Amino acid sequence: MINLEIKRFLAGACVLGAMLFAGCNEPKEVASPFVTTEGVNFIKDGQPYRFIGTNFWYAPILGSKGEGGDRERLMKELDTFKELGLRNLRILVGPEAGSCHANSVKPYLQPTPGVLNDTLLQGLDFALAEMEKRDLTAVIYLTNSWDWSGGFGFYLRECGYGDSPNAAGEGYNDYVKYSANFFREQRAQDMYHDFVRKIVARTNTVTGRAYKDEPSIMSWQLCNEPRPFAKDTKEQFKKWVIETAAIIKSIDPNHLISTGSEGIIGCAGDVELCELIHGDKNIDYLTVHIWPLNWGWAKRTSPDEDINAACEKSGEYIAMNVELSKRINKPMVIEEFGYCRQGNLCDLSLPVDSRDKFYEYIFSQVKQSIDQQGPIAGCNFWGWAGSGRPNTEVWSAGDDYLCDPPHEPQGWYSVFDCDTTTIEIIKKFAQDVQ
Repeated sequence: MINLEIKRFLAGACVLGAMLFAGCNEPKEVASPFVTTEGVNFIKDGQPYRFIGTNFWYAPILGSKGEGGDRERLMKELDTFKELGLRNLRILVGPEAGSCHANSVKPYLQPTPGVLNDTLLQGLDFALAEMEKRDLTAVIYLTNSWDWSGGFGFYLRECGYGDSPNAAGEGYNDYVKYSANFFREQRAQDMYHDFVRKIVARTNTVTGRAYKDEPSIMSWQLCNEPRPFAKDTKEQFKKWVIETAAIIKSIDPNHLISTGSEGIIGCAGDVELCELIHGDKNIDYLTVHIWPLNWGWAKRTSPDEDINAACEKSGEYIAMNVELSKRINKPMVIEEFGYCRQGNLCDLSLPVDSRDKFYEYIFSQVKQSIDQQGPIAGCNFWGWAGSGRPNTEVWSAGDDYLCDPPHEPQGWYSVFDCDTTTIEIIKKFAQDVQ
């Protein structure tokens, strides 16, 4: 009989031989279903992830079975995105109760601190599940610096600061001074952080998975266009960014985190501050917004005559942020940009020649960066209205949701399913960058 030591030797040899024969000396790394980063690149399923996408902030409202819900329209719009080759949607988790001075989004996800409208959250669950079926990913922003969806003003009001001033027109400076208090008021930040913890730790009622395990989520975003709003709040602003990102990452280590910043302009033109917050270990990529009309790069009285200047200024701003992105060695996404119809009017019958030229310019910047292995990995135009139609220029509850927020003229920056020339441009570049 073969003794015990020989048996052990033969058994070990058989196992080793089988491993060598199968080519499995080392276990192979399984490609992640989540979007990750590698230097200035996004990676998904082991492949570079690049995209043309859109802003579609109202998706969770359409996905709900309550006020404003329209699941048939939601699925129709998602099918269109798939057909066009769009891969990424930037959406709002849900609006907080708004100021009496603003025409804020309704219905509210958070009417009072800590009290959440589960009907709307189930709308988000449904939207994420339907996006997964179409291989779409979501960037979900968790609040807003502007009062069209409650935002910072909601938390400040709950701390006794009164209603936020109207940010429109001459009230803008008063609104800025008011909103800077968010970074001075720890109670407001604590309420926001409590909300963030609840959302990020949620379990999807449709898929049965924790949000941290949802492959249709690309990134959690701290806020839409967060700004320090004052020189003396820059340090508190930086502290808030770093603390919030750490909280999210502690709950959900699987998904990316982004600020939602406009880039250098969103940091009051302070390049060092922008680099510091986006260089934080828990912030995974740089975000940039571009608004030529809002920022005075083109006159609202002559947007068509000024389109070349708008493109030139946008190119200069993109280049500044690209250099920053290279220094921190992280990807960059141009996640908001828009241009008006002819004459800065909202009539859907008017031409969109200038807007088409602007879209082509921004898309070409993305394509060029990808071709040259640069840091711009994607963009989201602002924004998609699809089959929605404005009732009047002033939004009221019951009207179709467009990408134009309720405080802005309805149809101003939105792309409708009848805007055939714009849609052809979107489709071409969406296919080119994949």
